[in-house]
Amino acid sequence: MNEWDATSYAGKDTILRVVRDEAERMFALAEPEEAWEAPTACTGWTTRDVVAHIVDTTEGYFAAFEVARGGGAPGTAYGLPGMGARVNEQATALRGIPQKELLDRLKADFERMQAILRDLGEDEWGGLTVPHFYMGPLPAFFYAAGQLMDYAVHSWDIRQGTGRAHGLSGEAADLLVPFMFVLWQSTVKQGPEPAAFDLGIRVGGVNGGDFRVSVGGGGMTYEKGSLDGLPAVIEFDAGSMVLTTFGRSNAGTVRGDLALAERFLNLFFRI
Repeated sequence: MNEWDATSYAGKDTILRVVRDEAERMFALAEPEEAWEAPTACTGWTTRDVVAHIVDTTEGYFAAFEVARGGGAPGTAYGLPGMGARVNEQATALRGIPQKELLDRLKADFERMQAILRDLGEDEWGGLTVPHFYMGPLPAFFYAAGQLMDYAVHSWDIRQGTGRAHGLSGEAADLLVPFMFVLWQSTVKQGPEPAAFDLGIRVGGVNGGDFRVSVGGGGMTYEKGSLDGLPAVIEFDAGSMVLTTFGRSNAGTVRGDLALAERFLNLFFRI
């Protein structure tokens, strides 16, 4: 039983606790009046826009679970390539809402989403398919990870806007590591099929390890395994992997073929 594996029911309580920790940190960051219009690491967004984005995202989750529970038609997924532009439109559309009203809405949405996730049984955690607006059908546990991505990474964005040195929570980063490989798979740039190559990814933390990555005409695949014989290995701590995958930083230590590692790191569009 791995309480740090959020893809399994054994990790449910852990990820819900860590999501709450990260959400409370964000609420505290966003509550001062002077923080509302302060810049963040997201280009063109203030704290207000980050809050609006999470409101929009979470309320989309409610609709997704209603479809999953009601057996309605999920529709065609919007896709990740257009996600950046659309989430910007959705967030900026809420700019007219006063600070307290929007924060209260975010807090109410957070509690409602926590209740939805908390009430999932063991069979539903991995067995209930819920249609994500951008990515299509996903297991229910992914929505807990989505909440963690939103609160942990966007709290980092708000802190980054202050100009102060800071870091990403180890608990949040450890839980997110497995989802970063999925995010990489989902954000390979569209265009000519890349020439095939293999390399290694070494990640620290409780969900880390050594991963063999293959890139080719079928996209990207990965599996745990020995890194012996690979032309390049990129080493990350858990937080650096998360922030690199989300395009917040260019991190990692390259062992071996630097050009090949950079080729891998530039395969993806950032969201």
